[in-house]
Amino acid sequence: MTDNRQERIRRRAHAIWEQAGRPDGAHQQHWDQAAAEIDGGESRPKAKLAKSPAAAKAKPKDNKPKAAKPRKGSAS
Repeated sequence: MTDNRQERIRRRAHAIWEQAGRPDGAHQQHWDQAAAEIDGGESRPKAKLAKSPAAAKAKPKDNKPKAAKPRKGSAS
């Protein structure tokens, strides 16, 4: 690993850490994400990018809110 590349990764990992709110214990994830970005790789998990054939064929969920039903016994 060249010193220049390592320094770029270190600076990017630090920026990622700051953007994440400076959490404790996530240094390896930040380093890995920074290295992937510097090397031109994906910073997101590949599972989110590629859908399985079964998921592609599945019906989309209906996210419309359901209409409210009138309450029984309430007189207005």
